[in-house]
Amino acid sequence: MGRDDSRDRSRDWRDAPRTRREPDARAAAEKAFKAVTTKPAEVPSRTAAVTPPGAKETVTLRIDRDVLDFFQEHGPGWQDRINAALRKAAGK
Repeated sequence: MGRDDSRDRSRDWRDAPRTRREPDARAAAEKAFKAVTTKPAEVPSRTAAVTPPGAKETVTLRIDRDVLDFFQEHGPGWQDRINAALRKAAGK
């Protein structure tokens, strides 16, 4: 079936005259004022953060199973032993 062209197109919204809304002066002034007076949020950088001495950082580290077994065979404290070995390798 074809399109029904018998309807009255004189009331079509596309045929209505387009009017341009005048900008609200108060809204424009508030927007301009806000743009000038709003302070951007300061995001602290990671490097600027003060780290307390001796603080530990949680990381994920992939190491070979035999290396992990070596450090874990003496029981608790294996993470500290790995840290000490890495510190020695880093020359610190």
